[in-house]
Amino acid sequence: METKTAGSLMATESAQALDVFCAAAAQKVDALALKNARAFYTIARGSSDAAANILSYEMMRELGVPVTSLPPSVFSLGQGVDMAGTAALVISQSGASDDLVLSAKGAAAQGAQVVAITNQSRSNVEMAAHLHLPINAGPELAVPATKTVIGSVAAGMALLGALSPDYAARAAQSIATLRGIDPTHPRAAKLQAALLRARHIYVIGRDTGYGAAHEVALKLKECCALHAEPYSSSEVLHGPMQLATNPLMVLILDNGSAHIQDSLDQAEARFRKIGCDVQRISPADIGAQGLTPASAAGLLLAMMYPVILNTALALGMDPDAPETLSKVTQTT
Repeated sequence: METKTAGSLMATESAQALDVFCAAAAQKVDALALKNARAFYTIARGSSDAAANILSYEMMRELGVPVTSLPPSVFSLGQGVDMAGTAALVISQSGASDDLVLSAKGAAAQGAQVVAITNQSRSNVEMAAHLHLPINAGPELAVPATKTVIGSVAAGMALLGALSPDYAARAAQSIATLRGIDPTHPRAAKLQAALLRARHIYVIGRDTGYGAAHEVALKLKECCALHAEPYSSSEVLHGPMQLATNPLMVLILDNGSAHIQDSLDQAEARFRKIGCDVQRISPADIGAQGLTPASAAGLLLAMMYPVILNTALALGMDPDAPETLSKVTQTT
């Protein structure tokens, strides 16, 4: 019987993430039916919901229409809501969870144009959608999703490019920058050491970095059993700031956008003044400049996945198969 080395699946799959990103972001999309959508609603869970969060900021900025999350239970446990004139973006690696299938069907029945972003072909979510955007990441066997998360962001960018030619040109430049880039962070060992010291972690971002913060915090829980919570750099300065009176690590995900620097700088200064262990990373750390904010968020994830993987291994855990989790989670 073949014995798998702990973390080998996550290592292989996360290393493929930027190639998946570039291919998924470059796909051609026929989005004519979505041109007049008055709002977009994302429907997803877990890591897919983090990808949806990233896309919501990018789409609102570019399209000028509301983009917000709907809980699947609106359809799986309730009777749904009026969605006439809107679009529903259902994101699911497997496309198999019953609540997401019911959401896709329910949104369509309530008048929405349903777009599915999935990796598994011919899934039930795909079958219920009007438009399918494949991630095309190939098999993803590790329980923690990596390449499909980054690929989901990229597929959403392809959709946005079809709706906005100006954005498509900027996205193409980002793809060219990310094609073949090494996402290894120069301070990876220092970041890992900080995580190994930590017992409580705030992961902070703004704009698309906030969605990336959700995903990094989830992966730290999922792979390392570390208590990590995501916050906006603005929101964290309210009540959550008080937790910094206890030992706290703060990881700031900076997507490089000029308009969020003051907010991130203020949060960093406040936490440093209290004495927190503050780490801040940006695509600029590896020489990546001029990325769209969603591309930058995808790169931040690609930079952090190997750090989280190695932290889990150092803690004696197998991130490929966290003991309480499974690849497809059936929820209601």
